[in-house]
Amino acid sequence: MPTRNQKPDRNISIALHRTMLKIRLAELKVAEIYPSDKIQSPIHLSVGQEAVSAGVSLALSPADHLYGTYRGHGIYIGRGGDLKKLFAELYAKNTGCSRGKGGSMHLAAPETGLMGCSAIVASTIPVATGDALAAKIKKEDRVAVAFFGDGAVDEGVFFESMNFAVLKKLPIIYVCENNNYAVHSRVSDRHTQKELYRLGEGLGVQGCRFDGNNVSEVYSTMKEAVSRIKENPAPVLLEYMTYRIYEHVGIGKDHAEAYREPEKLRQAIQRDPLARSEEFLRKHFSISDLQFSEWEKEISEEIEDAVSFAEQSPFPAPECLYEDLFEEPK
Repeated sequence: MPTRNQKPDRNISIALHRTMLKIRLAELKVAEIYPSDKIQSPIHLSVGQEAVSAGVSLALSPADHLYGTYRGHGIYIGRGGDLKKLFAELYAKNTGCSRGKGGSMHLAAPETGLMGCSAIVASTIPVATGDALAAKIKKEDRVAVAFFGDGAVDEGVFFESMNFAVLKKLPIIYVCENNNYAVHSRVSDRHTQKELYRLGEGLGVQGCRFDGNNVSEVYSTMKEAVSRIKENPAPVLLEYMTYRIYEHVGIGKDHAEAYREPEKLRQAIQRDPLARSEEFLRKHFSISDLQFSEWEKEISEEIEDAVSFAEQSPFPAPECLYEDLFEEPK
């Protein structure tokens, strides 16, 4: 199983930090724009969870395939998705990554290996499993990765897919992004086995839990999992413990709601992945205040350009409604 011993080098550490910063700033911009109704799609922010998206995404090669959830802005950015296409998609414009038809919950960037995000809970799991089967049949040197939240393990397809993956020895990594809550339902309200990675043990799936707010740990454990699977194909379940700061859907902070556990919230704020990464860079690589400021300015300008592009882009023409549809072969 993956370990935490491997530490990224300077360049990787900076890349991980800059990716998280881009995710954070882009989502804060989305939250700023949202009340204007320019973004009609429901949005699920991943503020506080950036380390999982960044660490997992950067540990993969361009050939590897990843399937994301409806909380997918971070995954899209982590895989190198174009910011202009992201904001255009949020604006439902024809220049968006899904031509304005998917919105926030259905982002895709196949050119980067992000095969798509889905709004259906647990749907990434069987699809990625099928992709891993295709890779094995076609003898392709890649892995499939399924992102899902802690709520997805309540679905039967979670167990069915893992059982199939074990039987077929498929090159797949199941990534459980455990942010403590399935909408408003705590893990402890739904399971006596609260270590979700252990749910695959009875099927023969190796699993492990890691700190999902430590981007170096996410990256190194994911990198090792990918390496091992490519040498000896077999499914792995990695559970990354993290925390969402915003409400389940929308731009509010529902910290006063009864389902929120004050102590977990306090700990999550103290363990903010971006702040921890900044501290790491200062300590180990002597990154200066000026450098952090320059990164933020550079990324903020890129985001503003993307927003401007989205606002100036055209909406899809009516006839586009009938394009990109699946047609059953005759």
